[in-house]
Amino acid sequence: MHYSQFINGEFCSGTSPDHFDVLSPSTGALLGSYAMASPADVERAIRSAKAAFRTWKQSSTLQRSALLRQTADELRKDRDQLAHQIAAELGKPYSEAQKEVDVAAEMFEWSAEEARRLYGRVIPARAQGIQQIAQLEPYGVVGGFAGWNAPAITPSRKISAALAAGCTIVIKPSEETAGVALLIAHALQRAGAPAGTVNMVFGHPADIADQLCTSPDVQMITFTGGTEVGKRLGAKAAAHMKKATLELGGHAPVIVWRDVDIDKVAAAAVATKYRNGGQICTSPTRFLIHESIYDAFCTQFAQHASQLRVLDPFDPQAQMGPLKNQRRLAAIDQLVQNAQQSGARLLAGGKRLDRPGFFYEPTVLALNDLTADAMRIEPFGPVALLLPVKDADAALAEANRLPFGLAAYAFSNDMRLAHRFANEIESGVVCINEWQASLPETPFGGYKDSGLGSEGGIEGLREFLRVKCVRQGGLA
Repeated sequence: MHYSQFINGEFCSGTSPDHFDVLSPSTGALLGSYAMASPADVERAIRSAKAAFRTWKQSSTLQRSALLRQTADELRKDRDQLAHQIAAELGKPYSEAQKEVDVAAEMFEWSAEEARRLYGRVIPARAQGIQQIAQLEPYGVVGGFAGWNAPAITPSRKISAALAAGCTIVIKPSEETAGVALLIAHALQRAGAPAGTVNMVFGHPADIADQLCTSPDVQMITFTGGTEVGKRLGAKAAAHMKKATLELGGHAPVIVWRDVDIDKVAAAAVATKYRNGGQICTSPTRFLIHESIYDAFCTQFAQHASQLRVLDPFDPQAQMGPLKNQRRLAAIDQLVQNAQQSGARLLAGGKRLDRPGFFYEPTVLALNDLTADAMRIEPFGPVALLLPVKDADAALAEANRLPFGLAAYAFSNDMRLAHRFANEIESGVVCINEWQASLPETPFGGYKDSGLGSEGGIEGLREFLRVKCVRQGGLA
């Protein structure tokens, strides 16, 4: 058993009799076994965060900025070890895992810079001798939840923003990538994070969620994960009057118009679609292709997808690794089979690779209607759905049909049409003629069932702050 919790500045093992295993998605072999946190462990983490908040909220923005910068430096020092852990636990190719560490460090660096620019405002008064101020104050103890698909980026974004705002945090990252999260805790400890400012617990997800959502000492919840779980957690937080930011699932549409360079867009689309095996909430999924170029685009897309090298994540030639677990493998295979039964044409892939681990071929499906389950259920895997559309109205209708709106993409050299897509697609992020849906400095949040609030950018940092209005007159 390895230590599995980080509470009040110290690493420790959970005191629950239960444990959880972390498996290699490349081989199915055991990577580690960890003792779960008991309710008493979680309560100790909450108390530690509450005690630390009393002093951390009084810290200067320069102090917070210095800590966050130092954490970014520590993550960069650990780049190879962290990338190795990401590749081992998640299955992401090692070169991509290195880039994830770089972005995680940038999350801390961005928050360090913005911590010094958390301005309130002075409001003109109606009478002389009165001063009116809108000042920003940290919420307090934050309860955080992060998924396994971006095991360095997501915890780093939540922790860095919370600390920059003056909050403290109890975060439960995914048990399936616990080693990555604990390495982030190591970086924070070496950087000098005061005891209790960051606490990390692992255990039964539902039990920990209940405890954090109902504790009177936790003032805010931040969650990244599936839509259904997020709705339940958000409702529980609302029942206890807690602020909640929710970054949930998507089903990203991609409109490809008739005036594009077909091979150029298809090649870039394949590289983006199958990054991390498609296990990214912003992954392009429904490709809505103008009917005049549909056949040509399908041919080019399938050709590029078929050429992807699906290998062990530590192989330098790997372009895609395994899926995270057996559940994802089974879910993807079921969606692909259902699509074919519903009339979709299989253009590439379509089956599990015959080797140890959870490898699946990059899959391309051409559809003529919306009957396949995959057209309403987010695949969250290496499946691209290609559908012809006759005009802009049809493209927008399909782009906005589902109750999701996290990320969307559109490609056209007609700027008037691109402007229409940017304004009429119902999504928190719309990328026109490019693929980068999220950066440390840009706001990232969903419409409809894809979430509440923002992460990233100054908007994401403001989520951890509440507004107090102070009016002050002359002496009584």
